[in-house]
Amino acid sequence: MSGRRFDGRVVLVTGAAQGQGASEAAGFAAEGARVFACDLKDDFEAPAGMERVALDVTDPAAWERAVGCVRERAGRLDVLVNNAGISLGKGVLGSTLDEWKAVIDVNLNGAFHGMRACVPLMKTSGGGSIINTGTAMSMHGFYRAPYSASKWGLRGLAKCAALEFARFGIRVNTIHPGLVESPMATRDSTLYDAILEPVPIGRPTSVAEITRLVLFLASDDAASITGGDHLIDGGLVAAGSMNAVANKLGLWD
Repeated sequence: MSGRRFDGRVVLVTGAAQGQGASEAAGFAAEGARVFACDLKDDFEAPAGMERVALDVTDPAAWERAVGCVRERAGRLDVLVNNAGISLGKGVLGSTLDEWKAVIDVNLNGAFHGMRACVPLMKTSGGGSIINTGTAMSMHGFYRAPYSASKWGLRGLAKCAALEFARFGIRVNTIHPGLVESPMATRDSTLYDAILEPVPIGRPTSVAEITRLVLFLASDDAASITGGDHLIDGGLVAAGSMNAVANKLGLWD
């Protein structure tokens, strides 16, 4: 008997062309799932057997097409991972209205469209699990106002969805990475190094670690876990800003 957790399950992952999304898609496939790996373009490399689907998460019609593809090819859907996201290193005054709308559209509206499109098929499949990708920045203020606001909103959306979908046997959880070793996070080395300094475990989180958390939350091992915010940030949020003062003054010695 196979010990793979997702044999016979069908999974849709957004933002699957690189970084966390690529790792998560591969992780599900390795555990036996039939994976539909979605990104803005479908010409990215994917492990053998994984089905690539072009998907603009900001477009409800594109979501309907993607889910229609899953329905036609697989006949069911058990897991949705809303991983696609963009960032913007600007504050309230520095962001244009178009930039604000673009970040909200991908990070928050994208997950909204995804749940609306996927839940009907998940219901007929007997239930399932939705995992949203948030951020540790949604636990406090940060200078990236559009990004932080979109992820704060995602937390609220996920909790409301968890309550609404519970009667369908669909669980909804949100993961919140801190500093991650990924292409999106490492573009600004100065900021990256500055954020790393106060991380209590002294290193960034790997995409492999995030993948293991996502797979756990999607699995039957997490059958009673829904509506949760799950930090995977090396203790960054727990440390808080005052911990930087303690470290600077050597008060932990």
